[in-house]
Amino acid sequence: MHKRIFVFENIGEILTLNGAQLKGGRRINEADLSIINNGVMACADGRIVWIGSQDKFNLKDLQSWGDHKKAQFIDLKGKSVLPGFVECHTHLVFAGNRSHEFEWRMQGQTYQEIAAKGGGILSTVKDTRKASFSDLLNLAQKRTQRFVDQGVTCLEVKSGYGLDLNTEIKCLQVAGALSGPRIVRTYLGAHARSPDYPDLKEYNRVMLNEILPQIAAEKYAERVDIYIEKGFFDLELAREYLQKASQLGLHIVAHSDQLSDFGGTDLALEFSPQSVDHAVYVNDRTIQRLSQSGTVGVLLPASDFYLKMRYPPARAMIEAGVCVAISTDFNPGTSPTQDLSFVGLLARMEMKMTLAEVICAYTFGAAKALGKSQDCGSLDVGKYCDFSVLNGSWQELFYSVGHHPVEAVYRSGERIDVKE
Repeated sequence: MHKRIFVFENIGEILTLNGAQLKGGRRINEADLSIINNGVMACADGRIVWIGSQDKFNLKDLQSWGDHKKAQFIDLKGKSVLPGFVECHTHLVFAGNRSHEFEWRMQGQTYQEIAAKGGGILSTVKDTRKASFSDLLNLAQKRTQRFVDQGVTCLEVKSGYGLDLNTEIKCLQVAGALSGPRIVRTYLGAHARSPDYPDLKEYNRVMLNEILPQIAAEKYAERVDIYIEKGFFDLELAREYLQKASQLGLHIVAHSDQLSDFGGTDLALEFSPQSVDHAVYVNDRTIQRLSQSGTVGVLLPASDFYLKMRYPPARAMIEAGVCVAISTDFNPGTSPTQDLSFVGLLARMEMKMTLAEVICAYTFGAAKALGKSQDCGSLDVGKYCDFSVLNGSWQELFYSVGHHPVEAVYRSGERIDVKE
């Protein structure tokens, strides 16, 4: 059977990130963007089969992949290309909004105070439990398309706004029904105490004995997340949860050390997590442990901005050799934004990251945080042909809030954005 071949030609610059891949996303500099000038990229059945400069390309090189004479050529007219962005931390599926809580925070109320009066996560839980599958899917698909239009080709989606078996499964099924980017599903039942149980210990027991086994058996998600923090899941409960998830073969990610140096990152590292997320208060000793692991530090500066709190020690992490990723943390309460340009600008201005570091963090680093770096996050033979075409220089990325110079978005070599 002949494979469908696309040849993208007349590419001004291809940011392959091959160097970043070879370094595992650690200590990135501009040379690690591995830019090909005047390039060509070809794919067969959605995966890259040739990439290089125009003067080295020969159509006959593709004959082993199918009927190369029927290859479809696409002229990118000198535009720049880079790997599709990877959103590795979102809470995309929910109903309602919490705009009133934003006003409370502006008046000085803390995250914990708002949660204690019935706001925060539990407010969204009420609305999400009431919403139908179709309503949630309609809302989530619109949000997904907004990410796609900014160049996102791989999108992580967490549950966590049901806090009961049926709603959590409903939310994960909604995530699985989304079209456009590649979807990675994460079960986040350990987001807060469920309103159905008197205390966290009881709710944790239910998750361990009833919910996690079903999530794993029915493959509703491939990963689990947990919020380890004072007032949420303590170290003892988190250890039980992570042990059970590991036994069930689920990948681990932890929401840790966001509000205090609580020890969540150190605990999570015992279970070889794909990532530790937020890590605002991670200490120097833990940073060294993180740098010696295969775990990615996912930094979420928009959340820190909205909460008016400090930013994570990105420079210390990067210089220690930690592979870092960035993401929006899109959610209705503490980071109600889907704007990649804003997140990347915060990373540059507030976390002192270079543009090359931000680009890597939003592509290869984020793919690695999801365990997908073998297929996504850089452009190389054998990987998915997932990329964005820019309508300006790549140096204009993450520079001007609201200006994100993405003109077209391709997944597996086929266009998925809505722009004409």
